[in-house]
This record gives sequence, structure tokens and C-alpha cells, in this order.
Amino acid sequence: MGRTPPHPEVSQFDLQQVLEALVDPVRRSIVAQLDASGVDIPCGGFDIPVSKSTATHHFNVLREAGLIRQYYVGTSRMNSLRRAEMDEVFPGLLDALTRSKSSKVLNAKTSS
Repeated sequence: MGRTPPHPEVSQFDLQQVLEALVDPVRRSIVAQLDASGVDIPCGGFDIPVSKSTATHHFNVLREAGLIRQYYVGTSRMNSLRRAEMDEVFPGLLDALTRSKSSKVLNAKTSS
């Protein structure tokens, strides 16, 4: 296992923990950015308005809830969205979250 942090198994996913992780706008933004990118993103590659230590806390909450998987590539800690696993346990949850985020971004752009 080495430096890779522990991740919950699919059977350990808890709806309450997932919803509590997603209640924070920074964490929702991280999930939305991962979903939109379609590729894994290093911790420093996100557009989030928080300090590095606060970002680390947000990544830990998302990982412990099972929403993201973290692993190392060299010295970079990479993040991937566990979409297929989340869709298996909570069908439609991430779709509703990302659809809501996309519509807000679209509405903000069209009303400018």
C-alpha cells in the first residue's frame, strides 16, 4: 500500500457521510471539477479558494466518504472521482449534484 491512504470499500459507503461531505461548497466544487475534467487531478490542480491545509481537510473528508480515490504519481497526490462506485450504491446522486452545478454555472454566464 505504501503512501496511498486508506479508502472505504463500496460496502462501507454511508449515505449520511456522503451527504455531509457534499454539504460544503468547496467539496462540491472539487467533485464537480473532477467530474467535468474526466481525468484525475493533483491536489494542487483544483480551483478552490482555501489554504493548502484546509484543502487537505476537504480532500480527506471526500476520501473518507468514498467520493474520491487518492494515489501518488511521483510526488503528486492524485484524485479521482469514484463515480461508478457511487452510482452503483447511490444511483443518480452525482448526476443531480453535477447537473445542479452545471446549471448554476450556465445561468451565471448567460445573465452576465
